[in-house]
Amino acid sequence: MRSAASAAIDAMMGGVKAKPPSLLRVALRALLSLVFAGVGVAHFTHAERFVAIMPPYLPWHLELVWISGVFEIAGAIGLWIPRLRPLTGWCLIALLVAVWPANLQHALDPPPGADLGVFGWVRLAFQPVFMLWAWWVSRPDAAPSS
Repeated sequence: MRSAASAAIDAMMGGVKAKPPSLLRVALRALLSLVFAGVGVAHFTHAERFVAIMPPYLPWHLELVWISGVFEIAGAIGLWIPRLRPLTGWCLIALLVAVWPANLQHALDPPPGADLGVFGWVRLAFQPVFMLWAWWVSRPDAAPSS
């Protein structure tokens, strides 16, 4: 027997029950969240590494590193708040676009001791994959089922 609350929720949703999220989407959301959280924290604990790859034409290198770190941590958290998840996905995509010049700078002119070799170029090539990943895991979990 269904509870009154369950019936009320179904009525508000037009009587449509939602499927639970796929295990793959949840697992990839968790992985992406951990990546963004870890890299975001690293922007504070190892800021000098990120400052070293900033393009010279950008001002306020340390401040921009901190700002991007805050947004990476916020994105990691936002992926777990269903109401914020779609916006978070778009914000993470924008963040990946915003940090692309630093990744390009790193590939073109790595600081001493931080030459990534071919990985620097592979990372640039995978930026669109990371963007697609952020978009896919930020889509709504619930899909109507009949």
